[in-house]
Amino acid sequence: MDYPSLEAFLEQGKDVLAKGPVALIFVEDLVEVESTIRHHIKAGFGGLLVFAPPALNLPADLATQVHRIPYAMHVPDALTRAVNAVIAACPPTTWLYYCYNAEYLFFPFCETRSVGELLAFHTEERRSAMLCYAIDLYAPDLKTCPNAVSLQGAMLDRSGYYALVRTGADGKPRDRQYDFYGGLRWRFEEHVQINRRKIDRIALFRAQAGLKLRANHTFNIEEYNTFACPWHHNLTAAIVSFRVAKALKFNPGSTFDVHNFRWHNSVPFDWHSQQLMDLGLMEPGQWF
Repeated sequence: MDYPSLEAFLEQGKDVLAKGPVALIFVEDLVEVESTIRHHIKAGFGGLLVFAPPALNLPADLATQVHRIPYAMHVPDALTRAVNAVIAACPPTTWLYYCYNAEYLFFPFCETRSVGELLAFHTEERRSAMLCYAIDLYAPDLKTCPNAVSLQGAMLDRSGYYALVRTGADGKPRDRQYDFYGGLRWRFEEHVQINRRKIDRIALFRAQAGLKLRANHTFNIEEYNTFACPWHHNLTAAIVSFRVAKALKFNPGSTFDVHNFRWHNSVPFDWHSQQLMDLGLMEPGQWF
């Protein structure tokens, strides 16, 4: 279903937001939009909101399965304004998820379990948010794939990830919070603004009154930003993403300095959750 604006959706689409989990897909360009939508439909989301420019044309079978909202992503705070508007319109406890085009959510055992089952278990563990890692994907050959995107040949870094304790405004460590780094943002950090180098993202979360997403992919309620509860490890998920690779090749400041993303720690991506767990890029917690 198409809506003329975000405001129109928030007024007319309350039934969509009541069902959950709901995915918000933000379209920055026209690269792999269809595959992104199909991946998240298969994951089992109850509703998909696609924030997209008018230039996007979707196949008829997809157009009937999503709620399309015209939206300009190349304006300041576009993502946070939209996510926070949806949060404010949601009933309390509706689970939400957000990503960009050419990004794909993976969670433990996602080949046989739905995102609804994942979040039902996470809710039983008294968690209202789930830490996700944005894991960079890239094409193995930029000559044949100049936009750095290749679903069939996708590669990722098998190592080079690390975490630093997150500190508050008072300089003291925040409880159960870390800033995570790695991937292309780390290897090509000279081309990435310092405030955009983190790979952690609280991309799965439950709406509640007063909740606000901040520009650094954290929330104003600090418990939402923790990686686990105090008593044991919790589930985490991964969002495998071509977004950084695309940006490094599209942006004039980096495109001529980047000739190849492959290095000695590059491995083919299997498009399977087990590989991400084996590499330590997501955590099954107590879910078996």
